[in-house]
Amino acid sequence: MEKDLFILQQLVSKDFKIKYRRSILGVAWSVLNPLLMMVVMAVVFSTIFAQGRNGSITPEMYPLYLIVGNITFNLMSESTSTALSSIIDASSLLKKVKVHRFVFPVQKALFALVNFAFSLIAVAIVMLWFRVVPTWHLIWLPVCLLLLMGFCTGLGLLLSALTVFFRDIRHLWSVVITAWMYFTPIFWTTDFIAMMPRLLQVFIYANPMYNYLQFMRDIFLFQVNPSAYTLAMCAGWSFVALILGYVVFHKTEHKFILYI
Repeated sequence: MEKDLFILQQLVSKDFKIKYRRSILGVAWSVLNPLLMMVVMAVVFSTIFAQGRNGSITPEMYPLYLIVGNITFNLMSESTSTALSSIIDASSLLKKVKVHRFVFPVQKALFALVNFAFSLIAVAIVMLWFRVVPTWHLIWLPVCLLLLMGFCTGLGLLLSALTVFFRDIRHLWSVVITAWMYFTPIFWTTDFIAMMPRLLQVFIYANPMYNYLQFMRDIFLFQVNPSAYTLAMCAGWSFVALILGYVVFHKTEHKFILYI
């Protein structure tokens, strides 16, 4: 166990150094990127598509609504997109060193969490700019992140195992992420859900990322406790993803060496 923890630490540190190597601003990009994306998306969607002008989200609240949703979805997107090829990318190491294979997809989820932590600085800047005072409801943040990381880790384990045998998943997943993004209320407001057909409403509400975004916006933007429904959905998706990911990974990992 200590060996696995050491390897996890080294791999996260290595990815961190590689990502910001030869970058003038370095880690500051983890703060600037969500801020710049928020500005661009806020201008586009608040002017062209009139988001934040009607309904429960005011123009002053929309940038915070946008950035919280964006960084939360990006945490899932980054962790799963990098985890799915983690076993294949570590093939040379797996052939030489005896190490638990689950370390590699888990490490990708942890590295995405590190980047997310820096993105929270951007959220704090937006809150300061729009004079949104944080409340005690932020004590729910570790709970939300724990459940979200469970979901991302389980999904990462599942994808990394399947990608060893089906390399097309690397290309297919980018399409899935794009479609998932549009079906998740990141830049469009939840007021539109009431106008959708009943079947599509059910699909949106069951969307795992809808629930995690709602959790984050409850504590950052609306400053209320997450509802029992939101908590149950987030915990349920985390549990299902972890169990499914673990089972598939555990049953197939002994064949990895034959395919990598």
